[in-house]
Amino acid sequence: MTEGNAVPEDVRARFVALSRELSAATVLFHSQVAGRVGLSATDHKCLDLAVSADRPLTAGQIADRSGLSTGAVTGVIDRLERAGYVRRVRDPDDRRKVLVEVSRANLTKYGDAFEGIGSALGEMLGGYSTAELAIIERYLGQLVEITKSEAQKLSG
Repeated sequence: MTEGNAVPEDVRARFVALSRELSAATVLFHSQVAGRVGLSATDHKCLDLAVSADRPLTAGQIADRSGLSTGAVTGVIDRLERAGYVRRVRDPDDRRKVLVEVSRANLTKYGDAFEGIGSALGEMLGGYSTAELAIIERYLGQLVEITKSEAQKLSG
């Protein structure tokens, strides 16, 4: 199939079902990881957003990236700060802004929580050709963008 072709209903239904299964499995996995380190799933994912950023974020940026309200993010940051995962610091370029800085030393609490899934993913990907990996990567990238877009629509 190439871009623009109509997808048979049974194919679309299989992809929807698999996407829902993957979503549920991902949520359950991250809930287990979060519980292991004493966080809620929401707090864990907001911490993940801060960890994966190339620089400290403001609460507003975390709200934008997570889809949560700024009020909800303030509560998340309070809990993450109490747990020792982040700290609030003044923005050196604009002292009126407060940035959320990750306390990387405390990330060791996660231990090997992601080791198993990372290893299994590497093993699975080894079974695909370079061309197949490119297709899978394109598919996943587009799925991420669609999911973000739909979440944005739902948030208002």
